[in-house]
Amino acid sequence: MRLHGFLIGQTETLLAEVLKFAGPADAITSRFFREHPKLGHAERGVIAEAVFAVLRRRTEFAHLAESGAGSPTRRLTLLGLMATAGRSAIRPFLSDAEANWLEHVAKIDPASLPQRVQLNLPDWIVKSLETRFDTAEIVQLAAALNYPAPLDLRSNPIKASREELLRALSTAGIEGGETPFAPNGVRVTGKPALSKLDAFKDGWFEVQDEGSQLLCSLVAPRRGEMVVDFCAGAGGKTLALGAMMRSSGRLYAFDISDRRLAKLKPRLARSGLSNVNPVLIDSEHDAKIKRLIGKIDRVLVDAPCSGLGTLRRNPDLKWRQSPESVAELAPKQLSILTSAARLLKRGGRLVYATCSILEAENEAVVKQFLDAHPDFALVSARDVLADQRVGLDTGDYLSLWPHRHATDGFFAAVLERRSEPKLKTKKAAAETTPEESAAATEAADAIAKAQQPEAAEPDATQE
Repeated sequence: MRLHGFLIGQTETLLAEVLKFAGPADAITSRFFREHPKLGHAERGVIAEAVFAVLRRRTEFAHLAESGAGSPTRRLTLLGLMATAGRSAIRPFLSDAEANWLEHVAKIDPASLPQRVQLNLPDWIVKSLETRFDTAEIVQLAAALNYPAPLDLRSNPIKASREELLRALSTAGIEGGETPFAPNGVRVTGKPALSKLDAFKDGWFEVQDEGSQLLCSLVAPRRGEMVVDFCAGAGGKTLALGAMMRSSGRLYAFDISDRRLAKLKPRLARSGLSNVNPVLIDSEHDAKIKRLIGKIDRVLVDAPCSGLGTLRRNPDLKWRQSPESVAELAPKQLSILTSAARLLKRGGRLVYATCSILEAENEAVVKQFLDAHPDFALVSARDVLADQRVGLDTGDYLSLWPHRHATDGFFAAVLERRSEPKLKTKKAAAETTPEESAAATEAADAIAKAQQPEAAEPDATQE
């Protein structure tokens, strides 16, 4: 589209608001567009892409914006627009000083900048990654995180095969192909208007990142089983699990937010599933949950986390999160995991998952849980995926990385209850130790945290 000069000012206004980091960038952007209804679809795209480019490359752009004319926010805005719309598109609306500055910046080789500037990651995140990767791979990961994510779909086998979906997309003029690992995954080119397609209205697919689909492959629910999606949210993984069960058995989608469960209802109606039971709960100790203790075959715990694996979609998170916020999350994640584990019957499987790339939220939480629960054992994710005919080997844990697998960053551990827990006497069951009471309170807070913007999840359209 031909760029209009007023879009520079609109972009600058939105960027200034987003850079306050008072809330999620996508929520602030959505509110801004509601407040400016005259902006067309293409114009909104120009503004949003420029703002998110600044969030992705904030360290680099701030370094470049140390020179130049105008306010710091104006300079960042111009850099964002140059990166997305192109320098020639904005040249007619610039002063001579601004045009000369951008011409100078355009000649700078990004590889000549200090590595800290090139990474566009806070130092504390880089340090945490240094325990896992060498410098060269951190550079690769940072580059992948700073690039927008592709658009992945999950074909709904209740309604259509992946091949049928690909044919329908091709007929609609949309390019797409199979994802590398997920058996029902489709990756499309660009950002087409999918909601207008008959295939979408008829429930042939849902938008879901391939990594999120692979989490469901680890749960591997069978027909006729009782399954719980412990923190269901808007239900993207719930629908995938229900389809894997061929709409048989019973699948509970628990959440404490009626608003989030309401988003599941139209998706469920399109899906053709009849085995899903959305359940509004007040906490993980709700009587509806207690009745299921020891009766469930499979549980998925998609725990609230820092969301740092979703930086391709939510680049503001790397600037909004901190070592302190991560330190607060880890014990809450352990508490939620502990509460969900009570539901499993003997031989039952639990998948603990996050969209974080930090060991403190992932392996460390699982280790703490296993140390305290000898009746649980880690099952190799490699073996589970092989059983599902998924050709992916990341070891005992599922560890997905944007630069290696072209997915969001995901972690998952498969845990199995090996034996029945010890039965309490009636007297003991009626008593609650201070430690148990504290754990219950912490878990309830954690469930609530999962519904707040600061506790990040995979993007709602890609969960």
